[in-house]
Amino acid sequence: MAVLEFRNVVKTFGAFTAVDGLSFWAPEGKIFGFLGANGAGKTTSLRMALDILKPTSGEIEILGGPPGREHASEVGFLPEERGLYRGMTSIDVVTYFGRLKGMTKADAKAQGKVLLERFGLGDWLKKPVQKLSKGMAQKVQLAAALVNSPKLLILDEPFSGLDPVNQGALEDTVLEMAKQGSTVVFSTHVMQHAERLSDRLLLLARGKKVFDGSPDEARRLLPGRVMLTAKTEPKGLPGVAAFKALAIRDDWTDWEVTLKPGAQAGDLLQACIERSFALRDFETHRASLHDVFLHLVGEPLETAQAEAAA
Repeated sequence: MAVLEFRNVVKTFGAFTAVDGLSFWAPEGKIFGFLGANGAGKTTSLRMALDILKPTSGEIEILGGPPGREHASEVGFLPEERGLYRGMTSIDVVTYFGRLKGMTKADAKAQGKVLLERFGLGDWLKKPVQKLSKGMAQKVQLAAALVNSPKLLILDEPFSGLDPVNQGALEDTVLEMAKQGSTVVFSTHVMQHAERLSDRLLLLARGKKVFDGSPDEARRLLPGRVMLTAKTEPKGLPGVAAFKALAIRDDWTDWEVTLKPGAQAGDLLQACIERSFALRDFETHRASLHDVFLHLVGEPLETAQAEAAA
């Protein structure tokens, strides 16, 4: 079942096209990563899914129907631009958001207390938000997004502004939500988070989809690479498309080997053994999502980030 689906969605602001013919679906109970540089169209797409913005054209389906207020009780949302009522206490903020999602005051407060204590804020329940650190306030907002145990959890750049410890805690929360059956859709421009979390991912560049599939499917778009140390060049070995020498130490040379499409590193290693091809080291290189971005977009993510901010 598709919990969230876009069908040829376009969003324009005057002459600017923020989202250009976007189609994808996020499966139930999975973690779906929205990847791309700032300005790629991630936030605009998520706001359309939540009915904050209307698409210029195309169709969006969320939890079996069009976006709208009627889904509030089943959706949790953490916006990129954080905003809390600074004079309210932590527990009152979470309770308030629970009430907005159709919960009773008692249920919202009880669940809010459980969440805030889980996030290490048990001693801060009755402290006003303005007394909290930035990281602590972000945990309060996350608790507000989770208080209704949503079927669909949408997180827009959730790791922004968090230190490494709290980033790890948030990753654990995302994994736990998916394990409990929730669908988690999160946007990020940090490829490492997407690599660790995503069951499926969408790669956006300048408002257009450039990839949609699993992380392994993304990596298979690039030829495999192997780093090996040998006495002779790997010319003529099965599956080798190209190679270059990186360093020479005594009688041994470090080689970077590019495999032919479909060739497997394990088959190359077996061929080396069968042919008595002398090896000192053999290491497979797993393509990263950043490598895939560079391959598909033609520029590093950092360059795309800078252009989007200009």
